[in-house]
Amino acid sequence: MTDAFDFTRYLAAKRTVDDRALNRHVWQTLADAVAAELPRDRPLRVLEVGAGIGTMVERCVEWGLFSRSGIDVSYTAIDNEESNIDLARRRLAHLMSGGEAGLRVRLQTADLYEFAGRRENRQRFDLIIAHALLDLLHLPAALPVLLQMVRPAGLFYFSINFDGATLFLPEVDPELDGRIEALYHRSMDTRITDGQPSGDSRTGRRLFHALRACGAEVLAAGSSDWVVHAVGGDYPADEAYFLGCILHFVESTLRGHPELDGGEFGGWLNTRRGQFADGEMVYVAHQLDYCGRVGG
Repeated sequence: MTDAFDFTRYLAAKRTVDDRALNRHVWQTLADAVAAELPRDRPLRVLEVGAGIGTMVERCVEWGLFSRSGIDVSYTAIDNEESNIDLARRRLAHLMSGGEAGLRVRLQTADLYEFAGRRENRQRFDLIIAHALLDLLHLPAALPVLLQMVRPAGLFYFSINFDGATLFLPEVDPELDGRIEALYHRSMDTRITDGQPSGDSRTGRRLFHALRACGAEVLAAGSSDWVVHAVGGDYPADEAYFLGCILHFVESTLRGHPELDGGEFGGWLNTRRGQFADGEMVYVAHQLDYCGRVGG
């Protein structure tokens, strides 16, 4: 893996990882709420923020999230990267041209805060989805902005929220492994984007009370850990590329860090890449999923 890796391929490669990880109890609770509680006199209005290349749209269709609602669905998906939306348009072309009865998909390149600031989007949506996004944002600022776009008693689904544990197995050196993990997590806690804080390595656990503080009710929460390992000596689907990206993220984040000896860190990376090449490396990241209802 070089610095010039393909981020859209990474997003596509993690589709199968996410599919295994997503908490099915939380998903089923969301599906039950969609079927039972949302309005029947107009299309269901869904907003996904940070939609990437459209894998959650695909998942909602394939897993039948809206199939029991019996109404049409207007699904708006936004992302701030035009390259992501361009690929999403290609991946979802069949859905955007009416390939799924009752589903209308609209894709848009947009900044979250600019989109939320439009008057017409205030309390507009029945369901908001943020997948693998909230741990990249400053939660105290972002969460109220997200929830203000949902109508009173509408629903939210926030999935794959990182929660403070990264494991590479087997161990190389327990002390070094722990130090690298701690420094990697610290980089999330101190990350600044456009002059503002942007991330938290313990977003998962902090979401519960952050949602309550915003007047939202949690209907279900549960773990959604990434667990990636080889089967029969090979990593499934395109998950070898996904793992290569994870090692790339660690290397690019910690290269030159004053609390890491460069040679020691380089040796650790070489060992991990050797384990990876031999199909021996296992990667685990702890995350949490939430669904619930916005306050009235």
